Amino acid sequence: MKRALFRDAPAVTARYKDVLDERGQGYLRQIVQNGQHMKRLMDDLLTYPRVTSERRPLLPTNVGAVFNAVLTRLRPELDALGATVSCSDLPMVLADAQQLDQLFQNLISNGLKYRREGVPPRLRVTSERESGMWRLMVSDNGIGIEPQYFERIFGMFQSLHGRDAFEGTGVGLAVCQKIVERHAGRLWVTSEPRMGSTFHFTLLDA
Repeated sequence: MKRALFRDAPAVTARYKDVLDERGQGYLRQIVQNGQHMKRLMDDLLTYPRVTSERRPLLPTNVGAVFNAVLTRLRPELDALGATVSCSDLPMVLADAQQLDQLFQNLISNGLKYRREGVPPRLRVTSERESGMWRLMVSDNGIGIEPQYFERIFGMFQSLHGRDAFEGTGVGLAVCQKIVERHAGRLWVTSEPRMGSTFHFTLLDA
């Protein structure tokens, strides 16, 4: 029923846009926006527990193939923003390919969301071998993060900005953290305000 309400909201807006005055239309737009935000939040909340409940085995996985699939799916948004994404040769790791896909999608989407005004997003994915593990890095040229928030951003419902500035549920990076933990790895960030951020995570070598 709730999903039907969110799905039909644009039709309701179109039907009553000529009936309501400007103030009423503003209220209706806010209701629709709040409903859409709640739908995104519910979807994210359902994703979080599935990270640990879906116990698919970790198998040899081509990181480059997973990353390219994510780029293909995000291509319309990348093109609309004038964004460029580059990567080095990416390794084989032990992973749940579906969760690795979710991890990359969240990190790339995060880099697109927190872009600097008037600056086309630039993202790069690189990797380094580290004693039985691979460290992968997703770098952007966005607004950056103050050092005191480096740990806080991975908590549930944690957002450093209001919804008026950046739309989001505050769950995406918490999901990333959970995925990396399930893969026996570690996730952290380095960043410079107004210069950009790099999200580092480790995965087992295949």
